[in-house]
This record gives sequence, structure tokens and C-alpha cells, in this order.
Amino acid sequence: MSFLRAALAALAGQRGLRRTLPAVTAIMVLGLAGLFLSCGSSNNNSPNHLAYVTLPSTGNVLLLQINGATGTVTKGAVTPPVQGTSPLGLALTPSKQFLYAANSRANTISIFSVANSGTLSLIGAPIQAGNGPDAAIIDPTGQYLLVTNNYGNNPSGGDISVFSINAGSGALTEVPGSPFSANANPTEIVFTHSGQFVYVTNPGIGMVTGFSFNSSNGTLTQLSSSPVPSGKGASGLVVDASDQFLYVVNPAAVNPPPYQATTGNVSGFSIVPGTGALTALAGSPFTMINGTGPSAITIDPTGRFVYAVSGGTNFAIWCFAITPTNGELTPVANAPFSLAAGGLFALFDPSGDFLYMGTSSGSGLEAYTYDLSTGEPKLIPGAPFSTGVPPGKMVLSE
Repeated sequence: MSFLRAALAALAGQRGLRRTLPAVTAIMVLGLAGLFLSCGSSNNNSPNHLAYVTLPSTGNVLLLQINGATGTVTKGAVTPPVQGTSPLGLALTPSKQFLYAANSRANTISIFSVANSGTLSLIGAPIQAGNGPDAAIIDPTGQYLLVTNNYGNNPSGGDISVFSINAGSGALTEVPGSPFSANANPTEIVFTHSGQFVYVTNPGIGMVTGFSFNSSNGTLTQLSSSPVPSGKGASGLVVDASDQFLYVVNPAAVNPPPYQATTGNVSGFSIVPGTGALTALAGSPFTMINGTGPSAITIDPTGRFVYAVSGGTNFAIWCFAITPTNGELTPVANAPFSLAAGGLFALFDPSGDFLYMGTSSGSGLEAYTYDLSTGEPKLIPGAPFSTGVPPGKMVLSE
């Protein structure tokens, strides 16, 4: 079903967690048959969601069910384990018909069909990927799958494989020119919402590499201004909803006084319209007075707060307020928060009410709501939610 995002925000405001968004943007909330999705407050009819996580140590993919009213997570069906694959990156087509898992050890991509219940069925044998596939993402049009390869077969040391997606069968066909060189050891990858530009992090050299993306044939062209310095260990990255700003966590970065006791920071860039070039924001990099090595990052759906998270409990959740006019980040009151977090990934559910983080220490998911005015996270009752073994990556079905 479809509804206005502003209306959803207004309803969520009754719970004290969200505010009305400034732009009235229509969004589609698409569910798999067997799930009842509806608009309403979390007290009664908030949408439920499906999610999937890879389990690298056991070689399978786990289905999760998220209660839209409470944010609680329940384990569902799991695919048969396949030893020696170590699935990591995940990507779900906009139609919610096909799911792709990048098998980092086997150098392959598994293709799954998604049943009405959300359960997965492997389609044929996995196809060949690049060397050390890591993160996976589908372009906004739903036509192409992009996978970063840590150990590419080119002088730069890493690349990106691009595949066209058959909408009917889910089959993948590598596009001409793929894989595309992406500098040393590309890991995380993100599209601008327009689909015009792609950015990847290169942690070994502390850089961000940018590309223009041709949606008519799937080709990537490295930007002439790229790569740009970010910080030591550059890892997770996120683009704001307006495509104006890119934020990158640098978990191993060293900070000058008075932040020398803190390891890691967040680089902020403005995205030049038309060219995709990255320009460092004033005050970047941004950091906290305490904390160590945030490696995952996300932006709340209202566009007000950036969350950078690391594993552990001491000062593990960094929260910054975004200055709308220039993208600069300011620590919110009481941040960083000494709450259990996870640095494997960080993302909000489709309605924007709940923040999930992947943790290796807790073998599952930490989960929080957040205060609309202050950004302060609040633990969801029952969290953390176990996935049995540590998850790799997570993808949500809207």
C-alpha cells in the first residue's frame, strides 16, 4: 500500500518518536503476502516488516520478522547451511521477489527467490563473483546489482562487479566492462538517492572513491576528483535524503587535542550537484570527547541525526545533530551514549521508528527507539535479539 510520508510522520508523532517531515514525499511500503501492513500508530496498526541477515560462520541467511508496533524481532526460517561460503553482503530487489547474498569466501553470489511468506529458496547454483565479494547493493531503478570485491584482479587491488537483473527470473548477467576498478580493497558501498552517483570506502588507504553511474547500461565511471581522503580505516558511509551530504566513519583515525583520548571520527562531505565531487565540510572530521572506533553509520529518517556506532557498551553510540544549511555535525546532549551497540551495521526500519545494530559480542541485534527532540536512543524491551550466531549484514523489506 502507499501513503504520504508526512502523514506517517504525523501519526508516529503521537508516540513521541518522530516529527512531521518537512517535505511531503510519497513512499511505497511494499509487503510480502502473508504480512498485514497498514498505516497507523505503533499502538495498534503500525506496519510489520521482514528482514534478512547473513550468518557468515554457518553459511546461511536468516529470515527475521519485525513487529511494527514494538520493534521486537522474531527469528524465522533459515536457509540450509553451506560451508565455506561465508555470506556477507545482502541485496533485496524493490519487487521483493529476489534476494542476493555475496559469498565472501567462495567468491560467488547466491540468488534466492522470496516466497509470499518471506522464506527463501535457492535458484540454481551460485554464480561467479569477483575476488572477495563484500557489500552488495541494488540501484534505485532495481535493474542492477553492484558488489564490491576486496581483492580485485587489477593493479588498484579492488573492484566492483555490476550485474543486470532479469526482472522475471532474478538471473544475473555481468555488464560489459565489469568489474570496474575501485582502488584498494573497496568495502562498503552507497548510491545517492537519485542513482546518479556511487561511493565506496577504501579502508586500507583511508579514502572514498566516487563514480558516476549510467542506468542505461550499468557502467561505472570513476569521478575525476576521486578518490578523496577520509580517514584511517574508512568504513561505513551514508548519504542524506537530499543527496547533499555524505558521511563516513573512520574507526582508526587519530584525533588532535582535546579529542586525543578518542579513537575514530566521522568525515563529512558536500556532494557537488551534477558532478558528484566531494568537498570536505567545515569542521570535518567530527568526533566525540569519548569513544573508540565507530565503524557503522546511519541517518534517522527525519534527517536530523547521524548515528555512528561501535561494538561494546562504553560510549558506543555517537549521535550528532545535522545543521541543515551546511551539513555540519554537532554532538547532541549527553552523547556519546554508553549503551550496548554493534559496529557490523546500523539501519532504521522502513517506518523509521527503530534503530538496529549488528553485534558480534551479543550474537544478534541491538535495537533502540530514539527521542524525537534530543536524538537519545532508548532500548527496546527484549533487546538484544539473538540471531544464533553473529550476523554479517542486514537488509529490510519495506
